[in-house]
Amino acid sequence: MCRNIRPLNNFAPPASREEVRAAALQYVRKVAGASQPSQANQAAYDRAVAVIAEATEQLLDELVTTAPPKDRETEAAKARERAQKRYAS
Repeated sequence: MCRNIRPLNNFAPPASREEVRAAALQYVRKVAGASQPSQANQAAYDRAVAVIAEATEQLLDELVTTAPPKDRETEAAKARERAQKRYAS
């Protein structure tokens, strides 16, 4: 599950709310040990995702770097290349 969480800092354009929420959701799923909560636990999942997404947005807003922003397409190409090497038979 956590393989789906991607770095969100220092990209142009900055991470969207949807990307932050998706990362928060993956985190909550991993910590809870289930990808789908029961109806009894849905409210707890939703609250946790909201809190973690808010904390993540605050963190990203406060991080400082002197590095130039990364390009999403370039980083995706690098990731595909690494995966190709890793899974080559």
